[in-house]
Amino acid sequence: MRVLHTMIRVGDLEKSIGFYTEVLGMQLLRKKDYPDGKFTLAFVGYGPEEEHAVIELTHNWDTASYEMGDGFGHVAVEVPDAYAACDEIKRRGGNVVREAGPMKHGSTVIAFVEDPDGYKIELIQTKGRSD
Repeated sequence: MRVLHTMIRVGDLEKSIGFYTEVLGMQLLRKKDYPDGKFTLAFVGYGPEEEHAVIELTHNWDTASYEMGDGFGHVAVEVPDAYAACDEIKRRGGNVVREAGPMKHGSTVIAFVEDPDGYKIELIQTKGRSD
């Protein structure tokens, strides 16, 4: 068994695809409209779905935005240098909501960015990790 994808609902699909591809550097792997259901699915990730877990962006055509619930936490992405990743994300127009630095009560370097719908993406630095 393996994790295939995580689904999140988005209000503006093109804006979300732009964030995940242009700001975080993922690839748009596939996108399909479902006219009878009035929704579109887009899958983004760092590699083929057959080899990597990906994110499914679900856009319901009649819903412009969603309330952020308190049950969902974040999606985590491994990066070699969280400080450099934050700089690059800001350069590309992304929103860094927690600058890179050691996690509270630990030494792993993390940061958080936010996508256009307010979902948090945690950046976890692998270089020099001690936790």
